Amino acid sequence: MVLSGCQEQLSILHPAGPAAATIAQIWWVMLIGAGAVTVLVLGLLTAAMLRQPTSKAEPGSDAWVWVLGLGFPLVTLAALTGYGLAMGERLLPREDPDLTTVEAEARQWVWSFRYPDRPGFVTEDVLHIPAGRAVDVRITSRDVVHSFWVPRLAGKLDAVPGHVNVLRIEAAAPGTYAGQSAEFSGTGYREHVFTVTAHDEAAWHAFLQAGAP
Repeated sequence: MVLSGCQEQLSILHPAGPAAATIAQIWWVMLIGAGAVTVLVLGLLTAAMLRQPTSKAEPGSDAWVWVLGLGFPLVTLAALTGYGLAMGERLLPREDPDLTTVEAEARQWVWSFRYPDRPGFVTEDVLHIPAGRAVDVRITSRDVVHSFWVPRLAGKLDAVPGHVNVLRIEAAAPGTYAGQSAEFSGTGYREHVFTVTAHDEAAWHAFLQAGAP
């Protein structure tokens, strides 16, 4: 059951784009930092339990407890917080008029995708994007709150009725990537899945002209 969470198609540890790579890097750094703090605290706890009781504490004997037991975790957690904020800021979408934009609308239980570069054309449960280029996905919902998530391409973002959230995704190479709604939105939400198909330049232009094959 534990290993079932390691499947590559829905794993943030198998990034296939720059945004997902940044998220995976944050995950690893946070894991290492949290692991270091945990090991140190457990080591101090073990040392305290094995310490022989004395009638009088020696001057300065507990200084290392304050330095390592309190100082190290605080410095490490502060550094991790600053790192996470700085890296998270890099994931925010920036204004760029040359970016490709697609529109994603969620409803129970379908994702509809529209392409401003091809007005009037809609695909359901399959989002088409160009590979090697950043794409802004404008996400909204027709009924309740859903969540747009393609683990190998970017983080997740809620689809809120009456509001548009923008998520920037990018696939480093052509391929097919699994996506799903990661928000409980009623009975049946587990089957609320979709696919992202990233095309090379020739296939992308062919898609815009003729639609999905």
